Amino acid sequence: MELSILNIKGEDTGRKVSLNDTVFGIEPNDHAIYLDVKQYLANQRQGTHSSKGRSQMSGSTRKLGKQKGSGGARPGDIKSGVRVGGGRMFGPKPRDYHFKLNKKVKQLARKSALSYKAINNQIVVVENFNFETPKTKNFVSLVQSLKIADKKPLIILADANKNVYLSARNLTTAKVVTISELSTYIVLDAKVIVLTEESVTAVEQIFKA
Repeated sequence: MELSILNIKGEDTGRKVSLNDTVFGIEPNDHAIYLDVKQYLANQRQGTHSSKGRSQMSGSTRKLGKQKGSGGARPGDIKSGVRVGGGRMFGPKPRDYHFKLNKKVKQLARKSALSYKAINNQIVVVENFNFETPKTKNFVSLVQSLKIADKKPLIILADANKNVYLSARNLTTAKVVTISELSTYIVLDAKVIVLTEESVTAVEQIFKA
């Protein structure tokens, strides 16, 4: 798949880049995507939720009814889970939601996500760029020139760039990441992917195996 390389003004530079089919042109595997997204979201959970059982509640332990003569089972104490203000039965307790996922499955999931973006023409390639100072208006000008300001863009950089990152930080709909931060979830969450010439090469080197 060939794409034109644009400059930061959104103009065609006359150069083209060919996206590697082993990364951007595979048959997407939906189950691999599901597993990787599930792991990503699970790893975000703190797992600190907790509720009190009857043994942790404060209150009297005396029986609430007499032993015989009521015609039914003798009720328990006031901390019983069936009573208002009692302990919770089978409530949540702190736990770890993390789980392992095979590296090859994660690779497949990320290539599948990138392939979906390529299939839907949601990838833009720009020449390598930098901002002299971190200013939000510089980043806004960039996405407006590329005509993606309203498309929830994800800018993927080959290496960390503080000025570009800080320029985008105030925008809730845009996200800037490096190759090492790339995940299936954030690729699918974006409406359009913006790659620099350097990041195209870096992505292909990492995921083509």
